[in-house]
Amino acid sequence: MPVKKSALKHRSSALLAVVLLLAGCDKPVTTDSPPPGGGGVIEAINHTSWAINRFSVNGVNGLDIIGPYQGGGGGCCFGVQGPWKSTMTVQVDWETGVAFASDVPEMPKPKEPDTKGLDEKAYYRAWQDYSDKYHAWFDKFKAISKAHTRIVSLPDYTGQATCGITVHFLPCDQIKVTTSCADYGNSDYPIKDPLYMEKPSVCPN
Repeated sequence: MPVKKSALKHRSSALLAVVLLLAGCDKPVTTDSPPPGGGGVIEAINHTSWAINRFSVNGVNGLDIIGPYQGGGGGCCFGVQGPWKSTMTVQVDWETGVAFASDVPEMPKPKEPDTKGLDEKAYYRAWQDYSDKYHAWFDKFKAISKAHTRIVSLPDYTGQATCGITVHFLPCDQIKVTTSCADYGNSDYPIKDPLYMEKPSVCPN
């Protein structure tokens, strides 16, 4: 009984597939190396007397306002991508500002008016005058804030588990980052700078 060409074609294809499958059994299967750790939150530690009004890593918001010599954060998320390479970097954007009004004595905060005994018209006038002065003061106060951007190298994490990223804000608008899973202050934590750091009289360029 004759066999149709289409049937021969299907049989040849099936035979070729079996041959390739058997040939492949002698070869090891190669896969890309998985990342050494998962994603995690974005945290920060502030080693300066300035407040960190906001910060982000690669555009992802760190969430917290961080006071002087404090830690915070909690933005989600940051994770390393595959094995470490020397070309890996992250971009950190942040804004520093005055933490307390008392830090700028030459710009005293307006005092709330004493409206005791005032009639209704005088009462509202006093509060309106206070509101105008407060907003003018706040604008000057806010103008002291300064935006910063730095691109820094991602430290070598070869052979280590990674847990998100922690940014350390240092004097002179310097930063360090780590993907370590250890807590700050632990002997295994790679950044050893003390929490309280004085700003040098001359900052490095």
